[in-house]
Amino acid sequence: MSKDLRIGWIGTGVMGFSMANHLLDAGYKLTVYTRTKAKAEQLLTKGAHWADSPCAVAQVSDAVFSIVGYPADVEEVMIGDKGALRGLGKGGILCDMSTSSPALAERIFDEARKQGCEALDAPVTGGDVGAREAKLSIFVGGNTAAFERLLPCFQKMGTKILHCGGAGFGQKAKLANQVAIAGVMFSTCESLLFAQEAGLDVTQWMELVVAGAAGSTAMNTLGRRILKNDFAPGFFIDHFIKDLGLCLEECRRMGLILPGITLADELYRSIQAKGLGKQGTQTLIASLAELSAKHWRGGQ
Repeated sequence: MSKDLRIGWIGTGVMGFSMANHLLDAGYKLTVYTRTKAKAEQLLTKGAHWADSPCAVAQVSDAVFSIVGYPADVEEVMIGDKGALRGLGKGGILCDMSTSSPALAERIFDEARKQGCEALDAPVTGGDVGAREAKLSIFVGGNTAAFERLLPCFQKMGTKILHCGGAGFGQKAKLANQVAIAGVMFSTCESLLFAQEAGLDVTQWMELVVAGAAGSTAMNTLGRRILKNDFAPGFFIDHFIKDLGLCLEECRRMGLILPGITLADELYRSIQAKGLGKQGTQTLIASLAELSAKHWRGGQ
């Protein structure tokens, strides 16, 4: 697709800012809306334009991307009273890159079609580092032709891009990814805690293990943050709880019992109840230590 494509962007948080910035650097014309304008100032300084609402973004865009917090936010910015669909011209594309409900993605798709437009659901994984380095994995659901039209944009934000199927299938694929994340967070945190309590040099132990079959991307990234007692969010606990809730909702719909994500949901909610929802998911290690009246000390 030509760089003459006018891009609208809604949401400039931990992930969204970097993703929008890559499109701006690639030469796309970018119009931005976010609830807190200050979060978009760096993009505006580099040449992006500001719009006062999602609808206003869409009025000057051929394709509108969003990456916001919760399904209710997605609904508001995409198909709400002042949502992007209200301002999008015929043939335009909505593309939500939040992690949201498959059913909502299907609804947005249907509403867009009624207006002569297309809609894609394209959630991502890779965290803040993947967003900054344009190395995200992107799961896309929706019409094949719309996917192909926006593929050049996706390629500026990620390295692994998969068209997963029709509307809602991008979200389903991302939720399956979050099931895996729940498990790998347990494996990373429990193994580090075990190593500490066993009296091992945890830093040396992790360097050996991370390169082998027991290692993981989570251990190599979040594990290193844990060793430094760095619990800043690459991914907010609040948002992970939202994702786990969506996973459990889909499990109920499918008649599927997955004890691991049920336990993860309970433990992360207990962390959230302590007022730590804005910390990163790696904070789990402190909660696991507390279960045994222990204390995570970090790398010594």
